[in-house]
Amino acid sequence: MIRMTTQDARQYAPATQRNSEPILEVLLQVLPESGTILEIASGTGEHAVFFASKLRDCLWLPTDANPQSRASIISWTEHNVCNNVYAPLDLDVREPVWAVENDAFDWLNTQPIVAIVNINMIHISPWSACLGLMAGAGRILKAGGILYLYGPFKQGGKHTAASNAAFDEYLHTENLEWGVRNLDDVIAVASAQNLTLKQIYQMPANNLSVVFQRSA
Repeated sequence: MIRMTTQDARQYAPATQRNSEPILEVLLQVLPESGTILEIASGTGEHAVFFASKLRDCLWLPTDANPQSRASIISWTEHNVCNNVYAPLDLDVREPVWAVENDAFDWLNTQPIVAIVNINMIHISPWSACLGLMAGAGRILKAGGILYLYGPFKQGGKHTAASNAAFDEYLHTENLEWGVRNLDDVIAVASAQNLTLKQIYQMPANNLSVVFQRSA
């Protein structure tokens, strides 16, 4: 969660550098081969430029509600000369209508959003953010569309590792509305939005990749 800043607008998140390769391995298995990938809460932008460079037939659309993060994303995109990364959007998942649903984004009709990627967000945001994420994914994704989540989760209401329990306690000290989510609760919210659990992948450092697919 600690970010180090360069002399330009680029920010660094140490966790991003550690988890990019393992996440990419899963994304290569579950994402469509082409189309627009909408990333929610893109943070520093390091993931965006890394994944886009490996998924050259896809278009990567980063978003973040934090203006400093959006500046970092732009700076990373310019630094890496990423031609398949769009300028980041100001997007709060709790809004009833996301920016990409507006008429100004009619170009998405030719390059539709085929997947949504969300990494390390729902545990460092209020539960309302998870609800908003699922509602937006249910509205935007067409049948077969993919929602990918990454982060720590409880399973069966219990922490899977002592480190996750300690992290959960730390999150509560930062904000009482934050915390490691129970995966069963997340699956239930997704199901209510016609998002079916497709696969769970065990990841390094006691994290999970959780993949949902939009049903018809």
